[in-house]
Amino acid sequence: MAVKLGSLLADKTFEREIECGHGTLRIKQAEVGDESCVVWDAALVLAKYLQKLHLSNKATEEGLENKRIIELGAGTGVVGLMAAACGAAVCCTDLTSVVPLIELNKTINQHLITGSFSAASLKWGQDVTAFLPCPDILIVADCIYYEESLTPLVTTLRDLSDFNTTVLLSYEERTTGNKPLVEKQFHQLAKAHFFVEEIPEEEQDSIYHSPDIYLWRLKRR
Repeated sequence: MAVKLGSLLADKTFEREIECGHGTLRIKQAEVGDESCVVWDAALVLAKYLQKLHLSNKATEEGLENKRIIELGAGTGVVGLMAAACGAAVCCTDLTSVVPLIELNKTINQHLITGSFSAASLKWGQDVTAFLPCPDILIVADCIYYEESLTPLVTTLRDLSDFNTTVLLSYEERTTGNKPLVEKQFHQLAKAHFFVEEIPEEEQDSIYHSPDIYLWRLKRR
């Protein structure tokens, strides 16, 4: 891991700061790379929703403390780190090439983690046995990009969830190219396996919300 992190640190990075209640998450982003290297607005909306959910229900079983959470397509790891700062036991997953960035951000923010946090490689559509039993919560932020990834994503959501699992998913509406069609196809695939509920803006963070960013709650059919 040291070699990977050293290589990553040698590249140009810049930080994004996000308040997390008892401190400030410092999230490294890479100047060179694909979508996974950036803190997207939809990720911030989901991260801040998790924080609000936890703070509003801290004294009840609806809080995040000791909840087991898996994040798919974690990218920088910002959403999972917010959950871990709220006391959850989090495993952030992404492609092998992205895991070093998640581990770097874990190292930077270790002092804010009150639960636990790990990073692991997981390609959608492949075997998930190593991540079972199913978590309490699955989180996915802004991962609806490519038509070819939709079926593998929904397959992994299905394989990692049972009737006790809540899936929280955010995405930014995009109107260019085939993006509207991709979003429509994802809706159809997801609704074949899950009950889908849109979380209204008034239930989200008072600052981190937007009419073009959607936040969904999914439960297995």
